[in-house]
Amino acid sequence: MDLSVVPDLTMRGQDDPHDRAIAVRPPTVGQLAARVRELAGRPDEWWRLVAFDTVRPRDVPLDDTAWLTMWPPGHVGTVHGGVSTLVAGELAVVTITERGVTERPLRANRIRVHGGPQALTNPGPAFAVSLHAAARR
Repeated sequence: MDLSVVPDLTMRGQDDPHDRAIAVRPPTVGQLAARVRELAGRPDEWWRLVAFDTVRPRDVPLDDTAWLTMWPPGHVGTVHGGVSTLVAGELAVVTITERGVTERPLRANRIRVHGGPQALTNPGPAFAVSLHAAARR
């Protein structure tokens, strides 16, 4: 059998023999959502990093794409794209339009895709914890 006619099968696991640059692509929204869901399912790996700051929301990086945010009661912060999920407490997306201001609550353990900058607020009486992932922070 002549394998030279199917080089893609013979090259698996090898560098490109034609010295073409291999492009590293940023993760897709689906890959980011999968990462957040995976992290949310394994709190034993990151819960020890949760630390509360009463002055402002606090971010703790978990890897190149993911981080935790701890939200004090009554505080507002901005999420710059990517995906997130609420792990504990209460958070709401704040939207300002010509008709006024609305707050839409986030549901725990559901992945939320942020198409661009969005304001999040903690309207509850206790701290909130959320997981986030984006291509670049």
